Amino acid sequence: MRKRDLKHKAQVQAAVRHVADRYLRDPNINSVGIGYKLQAGKPTGKLALQFTVGQKLAPEALETVATQPIPAAITANGIAFPTDVIERDFERHPVAVRTEKKDERKRRLSPMMPGVSIGNVSSTAGTLSCVVKERASGSLCLLSNWHVFNGPTGKLGDPIVQPGPYDDNHTTRNVCAKLQRSFLGLAGDCAIASIGERRTTPEILGLKVAVRQIGDPELGDRVIKSGRTTAVTYGVVRRIHTITKLDYGEQGRQEIGGFEIGPDEKHPAEHGEISSGGDSGSAWMAIGQGAKASDMMVGLHFAGETVEPAEYALACYASAVFEKLEIEPLDAPVEEVTASLQAVTAGFDLDFLPGHRLALPTTADAAIEQDYAPTTTGELMRHYTHFSLAMSASRRFCRWVAWNIDGSALQSLPRVGMRFKLDSAYDAKYQIGEELYTKPANALDQGHIARRADLIWGSEEEAKQGNIDSFFYTNITPQLEDFNRSTSHGLWGELENAIFEGVKVEKLRISVFGGPIFKDTDFPYRKVLVPRSFWKVVAYVEDETLKAKAFVLTQDDLEAQLETLGLETFKTYQVPLATLATTTGLTLGDLAQADTMAATAGAPPARLINARAEIVAD
Repeated sequence: MRKRDLKHKAQVQAAVRHVADRYLRDPNINSVGIGYKLQAGKPTGKLALQFTVGQKLAPEALETVATQPIPAAITANGIAFPTDVIERDFERHPVAVRTEKKDERKRRLSPMMPGVSIGNVSSTAGTLSCVVKERASGSLCLLSNWHVFNGPTGKLGDPIVQPGPYDDNHTTRNVCAKLQRSFLGLAGDCAIASIGERRTTPEILGLKVAVRQIGDPELGDRVIKSGRTTAVTYGVVRRIHTITKLDYGEQGRQEIGGFEIGPDEKHPAEHGEISSGGDSGSAWMAIGQGAKASDMMVGLHFAGETVEPAEYALACYASAVFEKLEIEPLDAPVEEVTASLQAVTAGFDLDFLPGHRLALPTTADAAIEQDYAPTTTGELMRHYTHFSLAMSASRRFCRWVAWNIDGSALQSLPRVGMRFKLDSAYDAKYQIGEELYTKPANALDQGHIARRADLIWGSEEEAKQGNIDSFFYTNITPQLEDFNRSTSHGLWGELENAIFEGVKVEKLRISVFGGPIFKDTDFPYRKVLVPRSFWKVVAYVEDETLKAKAFVLTQDDLEAQLETLGLETFKTYQVPLATLATTTGLTLGDLAQADTMAATAGAPPARLINARAEIVAD
């Protein structure tokens, strides 16, 4: 941010505090701060102690109302200030505003992201500011206002829902976090919530940045925010070191410190509103190059002008909020490294399981063989760190993925800063990217076939590269929310974990194969056939014996879920490998001989898996 105009920041802040203690007792005076003195409504460039009042009165009319005169100059804390009086009133933005426009900000999003509707389960709806890091534990948290996350009746541990109850009353399924800490006072109107099992991305909707640093604004700085109601709006910092008196209902009158934002003539807001009800909690970000948001957060929006259109907004200082809540910005994003054909560990290791050699999937179906998409070097297989795959040219998803998991060398790395991306080793025409999942958002997740957690093992270098490689769209298929997440207790996401925990796996090594099951009857959506079913084969060695289990999962009622954005209870079945080979057109060498559920006469064609314990049952 620019450094100019004011020196001795602490001395100036103390002076404003001194003036506020005296003048904010006046019912007609609602704020005091430092700004440029106005003349004919335009800033003059001369610094002044600026007061805002509910009603601006001539000197002779002061006696008719219960208010005190504001002198032309005030000396406080040894500093002499000229004064300026502006007729303007503010209110906190606790109540969401209904609009005709229905957009993704008011829907249940997965991944959840800043800039969208959120609130305490007993509140209305505000805005999710950003994802932050708790200073002591390093845990990721969600940031918003006290009156969004806590409110007059809130308590620690309260469920936080996205979207806020005002936008969706299905609160049970929308729980995304729990209230962890809150504060209401001079340092700000702020609160954090611990993130639950809901998938979250730190990138602010519409701004395409995450909060990586904080700073204090100066007068005249241009800022931008993304909020639930007015979406992306620009502003200019008009007053700093401002203390505003607001009515917080049961909490009474509160004085909140921060700064004021006015309209940006270069980027006027729609209908003149730079903030409105439901925008509470938005992160005000500093403007970077090209009038785009930088990754520096300067303020937390908490109130706006009472009149419409609301041309002025108020924000707490990000620095004060972060200090009071004991939080920090996220670390710099993980550097995205483009994986090459010579990755750290080049692809699926055929000899990974002790004493046994496996084979990659093959096919006797000429149509499948001809449908394999070539890489830019003409290869029909792509090798990444700990996994390999083949792409379907016609469907633009992977035909199969094969990966190794070393349970003795698994590491825990954050996904913060990781982005899904197209793989330059393939022509873009063979890949489906973000266009299927966004604009507007829907109930489809960008679901990993080879789980990210399965690939993060080995040396630090290997684990980091495995983390990066897992986010290529070549390893991604559209899956309904909570499809493939072990943290959501879905059986499909527990397959590998259950094998490790329920079987004496030699050397803690597992090899896995998986992919979508392509059918002509798959669901057409956005010019894409969305697979209704998926398959997975888990191979391991127990007592020197090679074993394999094959599973199929179906996404029932796919059409209904994409229309209602609801969650689906998925059905997982164990099937014979021979049945799976017929269904997919793929074979896995001699692995069928290790099948724990070999097809026999009179045996059921599939076994429904109802509980985690049934995964390892033979």
